[in-house]
Amino acid sequence: MDKLSLESRINAEIYNFSGMIGLYANDFKGNIIEINSRDKFETASTIKVFILAELYKQIYEKKISPNKILKYDKENYVIGSGILRDLDYSVEMTAKSFAILMIIISDNIATNILIDLLGIDNINNTCQDLGFKDTILHNKIDFEKHSKLGTTTPKDYGKFFELLYKKELWSKEISEEMIGIFKNQHYNTILTRDLPPYFLNSEDTGDEELISIASKSGSMDACRNDGGIVYTPYGGYVISIFTKEFVDNLYYNDHESYRFGGKISRLMFDQYMAFKGSFR
Repeated sequence: MDKLSLESRINAEIYNFSGMIGLYANDFKGNIIEINSRDKFETASTIKVFILAELYKQIYEKKISPNKILKYDKENYVIGSGILRDLDYSVEMTAKSFAILMIIISDNIATNILIDLLGIDNINNTCQDLGFKDTILHNKIDFEKHSKLGTTTPKDYGKFFELLYKKELWSKEISEEMIGIFKNQHYNTILTRDLPPYFLNSEDTGDEELISIASKSGSMDACRNDGGIVYTPYGGYVISIFTKEFVDNLYYNDHESYRFGGKISRLMFDQYMAFKGSFR
C-alpha cells in the first residue's frame, strides 16, 4: 500500500485517536474512500435523517400532509437537545415545522412526535427498502428507559446522502426541499470544523459563498458522528465520519472525536479541491 496515499495519510492523522473512526466518502467520479465503513455505530441524532426520509415518503405518497397540525403535549417531554422542552405545553405546528426543528436544532421532542406520527416499523422498513441494511431505529428517545437509540454504519449514512445528492429520494422536488433543510442545520461539529470559514460565510465577508454543507450530526456518550454533502465550485462529494469507543465521554468543543474528525474532513476537502473535483 502506498504509504502516502489518501487513506494512509488519514490513518496517520488519526493514529493517536483513542477509539475507532469510520469513514465513507464518495466524489461521484468513481472514487470511494472507506475506513471501517461497514462497522456498526450508535447513531445518536443522525438517525433523524432517516425519520425525515420517512416523513417525506409519506408526504410523497399523499398519506400525510406537510401542513398536518401536530401538538406538543406533556407526554412528549424528553430531555436533551432542542428548544421545545423550554416552551409551554400545547404548542401546535405543522408536521413540516416539527421536522425542521428535528433536523436544524436536533430537537428530541419534535423527533418523538414525528416517530409517533410515522411509526417505528415504517421508518425501519423504508431504511431496508432503500438498501440501508444495517440501519435501525430501536425506540423513541427516552434516556431513562433506553441506552440505545439507533444503529447504522458510515456506509449506510453516506449512501443516504448519495441518494439525496442525486435527487433520488422520492422526487427531485422533495430531494431539493430536504437538502434545503439540511443546509440550515446548526450543529456542524465535525465536517466544517477545520474548513476555511471565509468560503462558508458570505454574510460577513461580502464575497461569494463558495462552499456549502447539507449535513446532520449526532452525539451521545458512545459516539460523535457527522455526515452530509459538501458542495463546491467543482461539484459535490459525500462524506460520513463516525466515532466510538473513545475514552472521554464528556461533551465539549475540543473533544478528540471532533478534533480528529475535523482533520479527516479537511484532508478530504483539500484532496478534492487539489484535484478540482475528485479524490484521485
